Amino acid sequence: MTRPLRVGIAGLGTVGTSVIRILDRQNEAVAQRGGRPVEVMAVSARDRSKDRGVDLSRFAWFDSPADLARSADVDCVVELVGGADGAALETVRAALSLGRHVVTANKALLAKHGLELAKLAEEKGVSLAFEASVAGGIPIIKTLREALPANRISRLYGILNGTCNYILSRMELEGLTFAECLKDAQRLGYAEADPTFDVEGFDTAHKLAILTSLAFGTEIDADAIYVEGISSITPLDLAMAKELGFRIKLLGVAERTKTGIEQRVHPTMVPRTSSIAQVMGVTNAVTIDADAVRELTLIGPGAGGDATASAVVADIADVATGTVQPLFGSPTDRLEKAPRAPMQRHEGGYYVRLTVHDRPGVAAGVATRMAEADISLESILQKRSELAATKDPHGRSGAPVSLVLITYAATEASIRSALEKISGDGLIAEPPQVIRIERE
Repeated sequence: MTRPLRVGIAGLGTVGTSVIRILDRQNEAVAQRGGRPVEVMAVSARDRSKDRGVDLSRFAWFDSPADLARSADVDCVVELVGGADGAALETVRAALSLGRHVVTANKALLAKHGLELAKLAEEKGVSLAFEASVAGGIPIIKTLREALPANRISRLYGILNGTCNYILSRMELEGLTFAECLKDAQRLGYAEADPTFDVEGFDTAHKLAILTSLAFGTEIDADAIYVEGISSITPLDLAMAKELGFRIKLLGVAERTKTGIEQRVHPTMVPRTSSIAQVMGVTNAVTIDADAVRELTLIGPGAGGDATASAVVADIADVATGTVQPLFGSPTDRLEKAPRAPMQRHEGGYYVRLTVHDRPGVAAGVATRMAEADISLESILQKRSELAATKDPHGRSGAPVSLVLITYAATEASIRSALEKISGDGLIAEPPQVIRIERE
């Protein structure tokens, strides 16, 4: 009988325990896929006494995940500890150094140390698999690495954080504020007690860094990503987006440009008719623009124990086959060090919402500053306040009102320059809201 692949699982949270359940339930199917049985030999977690709903007495217990990685009874280490450094990094380094295969769901670790770990895996001739690190149960890593070699990818973008998508969906559909939706997301377990990593875009940025390397054959470069979160989005912005034919999503975007590979994470207006605009709630989606397949969109559960564990088990089955693939689709010495495309050179349409004083000449002053910066306006809308007590014969109250501009293609630098001058002219009562538009 073929010797089983002996697995050790470091980290027994929702995903780790789901991996054990799936392997118990699907062991025969996994063995058929991998060509040999898979046997969990050891586990590690911080609290040995915690009831996790699975029988752990059949496995060797390690208090230290790094000690589990060094065990001679383990061929493949599943790292589910989390974090870019500390125990997770020590565990993966230890496993690879000793010639153990590694399966991980740790996007932060890969975003920071991916190149180093890829080189180590290559030196030792072992797998470092990470399907579960991006978009949960969506097989986006396999798609980019294995299914699209005949394509030159020009752009990749997606909804990569379910927490943000849930919050924006609820805000739009129910007219709630960001704070109200965040509180509800925390109550339902969709958001952490400290939600900063999710709502300010850093989780999406780590995932985008991985996808960029796979899509464009470049060294992973998380520091090159422009990051902006969703905490400034208001119900008014969502209502205006609807009126203008858009929907607001937090997107991670990687794109080939004349100046290099552009990587950015920010709230984005997408046409309501686009595939990605239909993705609501905690669901994730990734769209790939390429020359042969044109547009390919993958949609599915981006988080959750079973969905993420499904990706982990798929990687374990691949490891069992004995096939070893380069981490980012190409050997590390062939990965390009792509020039960074500065965010100031980004070019596209913009939604700009200004809170201006409702008096003659304000709109003209704004339009003049935009024209001076060589920015063409596709539309301009003014939303007057109905709450003002007194108005002049033209319906103006002098109170702050919203002035919404939609621009044709303009650079980030020109938009920022124009807004700085508009502010200096005293035309706006509060900082402007700027949301980039991603066309189909």
